[in-house]
Amino acid sequence: MTDITVRSEQVCFGGTQGFYSHESEACGGTMNFALYQPPQVRNGGKLPLVTFLSGLTCTDENFTTKAGAQRVAAELGVMVLAPDTSPRGAGYPGEDDSYDFGTGAGFYLDATESPWSDRYRMYSYITRELPALIAERFPADMSRQGIMGHSMGGHGALTIHLKNPDTYRSVSAFSPICAPMQCPWGEKAFTGYLGDDRETWRPYDATELVKSKASGAGILIDQGAEDDFLKEQLLPEVFVEACKQAGQAVELRMQPGYDHSYYFIQTFMEDHLRHHAATLLA
Repeated sequence: MTDITVRSEQVCFGGTQGFYSHESEACGGTMNFALYQPPQVRNGGKLPLVTFLSGLTCTDENFTTKAGAQRVAAELGVMVLAPDTSPRGAGYPGEDDSYDFGTGAGFYLDATESPWSDRYRMYSYITRELPALIAERFPADMSRQGIMGHSMGGHGALTIHLKNPDTYRSVSAFSPICAPMQCPWGEKAFTGYLGDDRETWRPYDATELVKSKASGAGILIDQGAEDDFLKEQLLPEVFVEACKQAGQAVELRMQPGYDHSYYFIQTFMEDHLRHHAATLLA
């Protein structure tokens, strides 16, 4: 059985909010994650799992302490997993030089450029290694998984769902980076992690992926209308247009007055968890 370290566990809405660490083969070192287990785990059986992917600079703690997901998760009987956003302490040159590349900015892809390819393998970690660990150590029903995320994590949620629609049956996003091949954040990250050949970028761009094949799920996106990153970095209208052409069901809700912050996420978190529960608890 895979070893995990319990960093802390606290009672929360009758369930358990835990913070854990383990040694990751995919990421070549210690990785942290948070997991909320609702009170229904005491009844036996396995519960659906929704994974939340966080944005640039975040750890496994930002979403867990700020988004207010536990109350609704406890009501619904859904487990909520929040991984970290990158390996840490790899010691690569430039790893800590900027907020949008390196530490805290793994972009949920498997890097192919040296030295990043040795440890920055977040796609493999999120889709294979971490789910295997959760299935082994916690009462999660891995046949009922959903995925959601914010900003960089919204990019991750959309791309991972579109590439694995049978595994991640439900999907939603807050302020996702919808077309990373067309924005500064994505171009910087993809060049550094994947190299100059833009064809190698397409498997990690939700707009490009949906053009190839729509999933059977309905995608829910909430976007703050006052988000400073909306026009230059996020480009939701580009993704929505691609969805229309591909026949992909998508609902983009522009929310007046809201920005890119966790106050925005907290406001609409209940909607998103109920969106996932409509599929996973059906």
